[in-house]
Amino acid sequence: MAGGTLERVLGGSPLAVLVKLVLLSLVVGFLLTYFGLTAWDLFEWVQTSISRIWRQGWRALGDVGRWLVAGALIVVPLWLLSRLLSRRR
Repeated sequence: MAGGTLERVLGGSPLAVLVKLVLLSLVVGFLLTYFGLTAWDLFEWVQTSISRIWRQGWRALGDVGRWLVAGALIVVPLWLLSRLLSRRR
C-alpha cells in the first residue's frame, strides 16, 4: 500500500520519475547555457518581478483608497441627507 501511495504522489515509480527529472534537468541546463543564463539570473529575475508586482499591488491599493475617500466625500453626505429627508416624511 505504501508503494502505491508513493507512486501516486510522485506520478509514477520512483526510479522512472528520477530518470525523467534527470533528463529534463539536463535539457533545461543545456538550454540555459545556450542562452547564456544561469540559475542565479533566473532567481534574480523572479525576485525582481515579485518585488515589482508587490509594489504595484500596494500602489494600486493606495489608488483604491484615494478613490474610496473621494467617492465617500460625495456619497456619504448625499446618503445622510437622503436619510434625514426620508425621516421627516
